[in-house]
Amino acid sequence: MGTPLERWHEETQSAWLYDRLASCEPQAAQAELYKQLAHTAREQAGILEGDVKQAGMVLPAFQPTPRARLVAWLARASTPERIKPMLAALKVRGLSAYGRGHAMPTKVDGIGARHKRAGSGGTLRAAVFGVNDGLVSNASLVLGVAGATAEAATTGGSNAVVIAGIAGMLAGAFSMAAGEWISVRTQTELWQHQIGEEREELERYPEAEAEELALIYAARGMKLDAARALALELVQDKERALDALSREELGLDPNELGSPWGAALWSFLSFTLGSLIPLVPWLLWDGALALRVSIAAAAVTLFLVGAATSLFSGRNLYYGGLRMLTIGAAAGAATWMIGSLLGASVG
Repeated sequence: MGTPLERWHEETQSAWLYDRLASCEPQAAQAELYKQLAHTAREQAGILEGDVKQAGMVLPAFQPTPRARLVAWLARASTPERIKPMLAALKVRGLSAYGRGHAMPTKVDGIGARHKRAGSGGTLRAAVFGVNDGLVSNASLVLGVAGATAEAATTGGSNAVVIAGIAGMLAGAFSMAAGEWISVRTQTELWQHQIGEEREELERYPEAEAEELALIYAARGMKLDAARALALELVQDKERALDALSREELGLDPNELGSPWGAALWSFLSFTLGSLIPLVPWLLWDGALALRVSIAAAAVTLFLVGAATSLFSGRNLYYGGLRMLTIGAAAGAATWMIGSLLGASVG
């Protein structure tokens, strides 16, 4: 995972960044964690410095990358907790200490066990929001075109609405699928790279990795001696140790990196399903009847999708449904009016 010189620079930069995070972190326990992690990173950089010299390379003067400087500045301008995704991309450890919602492990056998049952929630969430995106965007498009061709749409000439609806469905579905593939693929490559580096570091200096893990557990409330004992026992089992380090240091779940193709397929199918709801009435009927049924189907589905999203937000089911219905109705009404104005001006 990189040359000794590159890895030395990464660990030295980590120590540099931890020092700056510690200086601007408002939570005392987290600031102390960053200080301890800086010390551990310097020790690891010292080991890698020997590898650099042994490889016959010249050790240059350390300079942090522009990206690291920018992230450090943003941390000072706000707080480290507010830029957690940026810190995770720079492989900053200890971010899990900000989220104290799950129980601390008490023995090695419990590491990762509570995560094994998860997995379907993210797919369900993506499917629900994919349906919502397709529904709102295509309903708005269909209404906009119907508004632009209001006379034809209500007296029998709905070809323009159907063509626009099919084009919008396909364009949106392929666009969503491509965007989801790129997003998940990029994120997965980053996670795989970081987990690979973590595996190599665990092989290279397991005691140092155990100390980092112990410091994170201590920052989350465990007594330091107990945390060190647990971490030292944990690193004896490399796979469990990698699982814990990935979760606690990097905030990643090695079992849920995700498939780019799976994400793209789910996005395509869910968007298409949502897009079909306001479009199908125009394929079955014509004129004013198609318009009324399309609006009614979209309204009912918007309410149901909004109610489903309340399962993820914890809000009241009826509130979620009415909120989504209101947003969708506003979008549809706006596109209808804009379409009507454009149709009148062009006509």
